[in-house]
Amino acid sequence: MTKIFMSLAAVFGGLSVAAGAFASHALKEKLSERALEIFEVGARYQMYHALALLLVAILLSQSQSPPASLIVSGWLFIIGIFIFSGSLYALSLSDIKILGAITPLGGAAFMAAWGALAIAAFSYQ
Repeated sequence: MTKIFMSLAAVFGGLSVAAGAFASHALKEKLSERALEIFEVGARYQMYHALALLLVAILLSQSQSPPASLIVSGWLFIIGIFIFSGSLYALSLSDIKILGAITPLGGAAFMAAWGALAIAAFSYQ
């Protein structure tokens, strides 16, 4: 799991930088100000949670017997990035309003991931 989480954290972090640059250069003249804001929120939250996933990977690498909640936390961060940031990218680029209804599911995955990380913290001795 450590390699998977660390690799995905690096990929998500790099893609977040690319998405931010893409938004500020290529999309600035093509999207409305609101759509651009939505896209940038997706990129920002992707970076935050890529860093959180990196933390999970580091914690996993330091533990011989990691709590299951730590692994659950990592997977929930991944799911959250796909659903939350992915739906915001799609919404801003397509203007399909129903995609905004999916975004809270990603937010819920993020909150559950942070909760699982908190549970994991209490499992350490």
